Amino acid sequence: MALPFSAGLGLKLACAEEIDTDRLGTFTGEVERRGSPRETVAAKARLGMEALGLPLGLASEGSFGPHPVLLFVPGTEELMVFIDDELGIEVCERLVSTETNYASVSAASIDNLQGFLRQVKFPSHALIVRANRPQSVASAGESAALNQNGAGKILKGLRSIEQLEKAIQQCQAQSEDGLALVQTDMRAHMNPTRMRLIRKLAVKLTRRLQKLCELCQCPGWGLTGVEPGLPCGLCGFPSDAARFEIYSCPRCDHEAKLPRQDGLTHVDPGACQRCNP
Repeated sequence: MALPFSAGLGLKLACAEEIDTDRLGTFTGEVERRGSPRETVAAKARLGMEALGLPLGLASEGSFGPHPVLLFVPGTEELMVFIDDELGIEVCERLVSTETNYASVSAASIDNLQGFLRQVKFPSHALIVRANRPQSVASAGESAALNQNGAGKILKGLRSIEQLEKAIQQCQAQSEDGLALVQTDMRAHMNPTRMRLIRKLAVKLTRRLQKLCELCQCPGWGLTGVEPGLPCGLCGFPSDAARFEIYSCPRCDHEAKLPRQDGLTHVDPGACQRCNP
């Protein structure tokens, strides 16, 4: 994130390294993310601003699961927010991609994981191991290693065969079915693929902050919404697809409704609610 903001805006990034962002939620579920991704990324930025005593803040937040359009393909959504309390603005950009190694598998041994390990780019990308079916009752000696839901140890940041093999053995012992659940570690510092997406999103956000509102000259003019109704190419019935894009200023009320940037003027009849209900 530092290079795009330095080259594009002349801003130097300072990291608030002592902040525990896990309190806002974890990918592994031991701390539930209570707010929306948009609320969480803003909360992260403000934690940094408070810790460093700065009026500007920057943070990112990722979500992983089925792609919103390609439902059987793993997808990732990255959000990045820039806050300027001097101008009173919050500017958020979003990137949705299939460029992710997000995956998981249940295993009894490391011996049958070779294909999975190649798929998820191990060991350059770290892994997480936990019990596949956590035992409901833990001994008192293990209590310090349990998450708040009593689901057993969660071993993160595994980047060697030796670490992975030991973790599988430990978590098998805590699982009712004798299996360990091996998952990709989606924390950014453990996942170079995600780092590349964050860099792309930082470039996108920087370019937006370079654009000024034509009325108040505030930075951050950009796409903030869409208006549905793109007509079907066969029957002309309005679809749920975006017909116009809404651009607005993060500070004043100025906005503009513009045609889609991709030039699309009709949807395929296969996506029409009338032609293909």
